Amino acid sequence: VQLQASGGGLVQPGGSLSLACAASGFSFADYAAGWFRQAPGEEREGVACITNTGSSTYYHDPVRGRFTVSRDNDKKMVYLQMNSLKPEDMALYYCGTTLRCQPSRPIYGLESWGKGTLVTVSS
Repeated sequence: VQLQASGGGLVQPGGSLSLACAASGFSFADYAAGWFRQAPGEEREGVACITNTGSSTYYHDPVRGRFTVSRDNDKKMVYLQMNSLKPEDMALYYCGTTLRCQPSRPIYGLESWGKGTLVTVSS
């Protein structure tokens, strides 16, 4: 299982960023996928999760309405569009996979992930 997140960077408060994650080495279309983040000194927190078909999505309350998770199974990609970014969104963002999204579990039960991509929100 290989997952490579990209797209992080520096953005001003209120700005937007689009993260992408390339998956390989497994049957991507059979797995749910999602994003979690970790800020320095903080615990990991789930951001969003999308089912294997893309028919259902789940969001962390603080990002609902601002972030959108999507996927392209043909390209083996999962995306996170982040709008109206706030300083508290600043963190390392990771993409991961799991058999199914589990909203009751930490980070939606994501079990495999790659290196994160850093999102910095600052003026």
